[in-house]
Amino acid sequence: RLPPSSAAHAMVKLNNLTEAIGNTPVVKINRLFSGAPVDVWMKLERSNPGGSIKDRIGLAMIEDAEKKGLLKPGGVIVEPTSGNTGIGLALVAACKGYRCILTMPESMSIERRKLIACYGSEVVLTPREKGMKGAIEKAQEIVASTEGAFMPMQFDNDANWQIHANTTANEIIKDFPEGIDALITGVGTGGHITGVSETCKKTWPDMQTFAVEPEKSAVISGGPPGPHRIQGIGAGFLPKNLHKETLDGAIQVSEEEAIEMMVRCAKEEGILVGISTGASLAAVAKKIPELKAGARVVTFNYDTGERYLSLDL
Repeated sequence: RLPPSSAAHAMVKLNNLTEAIGNTPVVKINRLFSGAPVDVWMKLERSNPGGSIKDRIGLAMIEDAEKKGLLKPGGVIVEPTSGNTGIGLALVAACKGYRCILTMPESMSIERRKLIACYGSEVVLTPREKGMKGAIEKAQEIVASTEGAFMPMQFDNDANWQIHANTTANEIIKDFPEGIDALITGVGTGGHITGVSETCKKTWPDMQTFAVEPEKSAVISGGPPGPHRIQGIGAGFLPKNLHKETLDGAIQVSEEEAIEMMVRCAKEEGILVGISTGASLAAVAKKIPELKAGARVVTFNYDTGERYLSLDL
């Protein structure tokens, strides 16, 4: 049974939609790992109003910039993004009245691009072979030529991991008073794995944290960067917001393994997830044989599978 503190948002009045961000539920994964001697739970970040975990940092980075005077009324938000951060920023920009320009590799799904446009933000596509580095370079060009522009730079911005340390991690601690044994989750910017791991380990020092990365771009494990189809993780470099010292290891996942678990999660758990969530579930499956009987594992559902229906997977 779901812990009471993880129940979905109570019916309350909100001053604007940004107040609905966070306090997401956690759900037990039952059929995918049936017979396994461990309990696996998944935090449903798709429950955020913009549909992904990146709503948290979209709001946090903008409000941090406002407080520091880096973003002023009439300013322009410019950010390189693989999609979900862009959607979160576009939602926040719409709520607060900012112009928003987002750069992303052309390999990102058409659903992500259309969602960003629906929120009134602008999309600038960069060559797929340049990956996120190409999107970052283009964003820097736009900032240099645009008056009042501010780039949150999610890969380096401390507000990214700090919002997860202050909110996401504490939600997990509240939901699991008995503790958890393993955190297994993907690395995009490094923000959520860093913030959650560092805060949770203060409460549960024996908890282990395992990063999930594409086998075609396993830079955390010391491999070379490379193109891959697991959108949202595996940026091809080590972000500043990834504090490697909090990691106890990394798990490499193939595209095929990620896609298989993405499909199975919808058919066996009734949860329509994206390919990065599929990757984390595949990583959990790989790690289970090494975990002690009765171990509690937490992973993340980063967004909804509706954002990937156009992809030829």
